[in-house]
Amino acid sequence: MKQCWRWFGPHDTIDLSDLHQVGVEGIVTALHHIAPGMPWTEDDIAKRQEMLSSAGFAWDVVESLPVSEEIKTQGPEAQQHLEHYKSSLIALAKRGIKTVCYNFMPILDWTRTSLRAPQPHGGNAMLFRLLDFAVFDLHILARNSAPEDYSAAMREAARAQFQAMSGAERLSLQRNIIAGLPGANDTWSLPDVAARLGTYDGISPDKLRAHLIDFLAEVAPVAQDLGLRLCCHPDDPPFGLLGLPRVMSTTDDYAETLTAVDLPANGATLCTGSLGVRSDFDAPGFVERLGPRIHFVHLRNTKRLGGEPNRPDFFEAAHLEGDTDMVATIRALMQEQARRKDAGRSDWQIPMRPDHGQELLYDREAGSMPGYPLIGRMRGLAELRGIMAACAG
Repeated sequence: MKQCWRWFGPHDTIDLSDLHQVGVEGIVTALHHIAPGMPWTEDDIAKRQEMLSSAGFAWDVVESLPVSEEIKTQGPEAQQHLEHYKSSLIALAKRGIKTVCYNFMPILDWTRTSLRAPQPHGGNAMLFRLLDFAVFDLHILARNSAPEDYSAAMREAARAQFQAMSGAERLSLQRNIIAGLPGANDTWSLPDVAARLGTYDGISPDKLRAHLIDFLAEVAPVAQDLGLRLCCHPDDPPFGLLGLPRVMSTTDDYAETLTAVDLPANGATLCTGSLGVRSDFDAPGFVERLGPRIHFVHLRNTKRLGGEPNRPDFFEAAHLEGDTDMVATIRALMQEQARRKDAGRSDWQIPMRPDHGQELLYDREAGSMPGYPLIGRMRGLAELRGIMAACAG
């Protein structure tokens, strides 16, 4: 697999030139300064490519070209945003970029309750605790229907925890949860979140899935004609929060969506960390079932910590130490690559990146994006590279 690295642009704390020492082969990035729903121009794309080229890299994967909330909810500006999305795909194709990752998660991107939870080895890792989330949902956001989503015991525990928290602790929890994708939602207030929740009134999982299929029916044929590969990232975590629907949380969800718009351009981003939070997820089985449609891979690991069976607590484990069998997963991916190469596919090599590393050593003082430290991801990439080398031998 092609060993890529996510880079957040000019404000990233990691210098592109340093990544040659890490063995990085390609860059995953996006134009984060352009709001969701607005078009990307050739000029904007070229400027980012020139920045990467001057450091000796190419732009291998777009992550993400975001799908706006208007498109997800089919709001009044949805059609205009769809046209902007198509024009962005055309601009990317003209600049020679082929792989475009996106997600269809309502409102927030990935959700954690602690961005830097101390670990026994002295480093930090991102963490999700349902009780902490219940404190936010019930007492900080104070969502009207929130009590319906938690047991009586959970509600009582959340009440006691909220009362024991200082104002600073409550604000920290609020910021952690609203953070989502670094840099995307960090200016949202509680009224902003509440207002956005209201736009999903009456949108069931089935309806949101229909909206996703409608979106793909519009954009996947354009991508197909342009020679692009679209790849949807799974829900993170893969269960409902804030009463919002989730539609990309299981292998079956992917199979249904890929079948509904059955074009090679309509593909999957396999994120072993997101899907691996579910105890019933089989990562090698995902590859065996949907391998030809996997266009991008996030290799990371999560470790479940108990809690509710369908909504477990979990943390971001070291890449080889979580609940996902990373060796078996990489072996399956390498076999898929071999099948593609034998079939003469030009896209036989799958781009991957080490996702969500722990903060280790000087990462703890570097102030990097939550989940995206240098040393933690460098350790992960080295471990993953070793498995790839062994599977290729």
